[in-house]
Amino acid sequence: MLYRLKNVIFIASALMVLLSSYASAETITVRHNRITDMGAKEQYQYGLLKLALSYDKQNSYEFEESTRYLPQIRMIEDIMSDNLEIAWTGTSIDLEEKLQPIRIPLYKGLLGHRIFIIRADNQYKFDRVNSFEDLKQLTAAQERTWADTAILRNAGIRVFGTRTYDNLFYMLEGGRYDYFPRGVHEPWSEVASHSELPLTIEKRILIKYPLPAYFFVSKNNTQLARAIKTGLISAIEDGKFDEYFFNNPMIRDVIRKADLENRKIFEIENPFIPKETPFDDKRLWLHIDDLKNHHSVINMASTNQFSVTQG
Repeated sequence: MLYRLKNVIFIASALMVLLSSYASAETITVRHNRITDMGAKEQYQYGLLKLALSYDKQNSYEFEESTRYLPQIRMIEDIMSDNLEIAWTGTSIDLEEKLQPIRIPLYKGLLGHRIFIIRADNQYKFDRVNSFEDLKQLTAAQERTWADTAILRNAGIRVFGTRTYDNLFYMLEGGRYDYFPRGVHEPWSEVASHSELPLTIEKRILIKYPLPAYFFVSKNNTQLARAIKTGLISAIEDGKFDEYFFNNPMIRDVIRKADLENRKIFEIENPFIPKETPFDDKRLWLHIDDLKNHHSVINMASTNQFSVTQG
């Protein structure tokens, strides 16, 4: 009789734990910037967010995009006023003072390796660039609030700033400036999405500086921050992060098309990088020098699985 009573108590306790777990589970709405019709870069970041949150078995998530694409300054304001839950962008000291970063680089550090979108008939201008002083004679452009704008200006590069991302393509086509620096993973999909404009990717030059892109949430949204960080770390540890990264068509374009080993590299400082940046965690970073010096091989098997191996 005592044995049966113990079994009943055990089963009742287990049911209470199970019911408590179901009761505490939530459906959480995550409002974010527009991704529809915004190109491969936005789709990549959105997909990585969904991958991270898929590891949270306690809660389910619904995703709601904004009705129009928001510039960075508006995204920051909307997160601080609880009108958005999340943003994805390059970090800076100023931004980390306003929002809570999840310090896992979304592109493994590729954002700070910049190649240029230029007018299709302007490659000759860059063929004449043999020094950083030569490059400083040309004019770049960026969205006004991007971290890159301050970094490039600090290095002495003339940077035209605008509030609207899409304007940058039409201003370049109109000859308002000479080049649009982009992370090495970005320009092919962006040029393709503006195929009506006579734009192309510059062939010779790369500017390099430390600039990770992170997910950002509001300072008080610790639950979402914890779920994203835990999910990203889990994806790194079980290999799903690298699988997602190297199988992405945008990343494959970098490896196939960027011609990194033959580009002239100008390294500049980023005085705006927060001291908390996790440079010591080698799992988080893809080093372009490894791709160049060890002639890394992209294994394009029939399963389309990509891996970087050192020779």
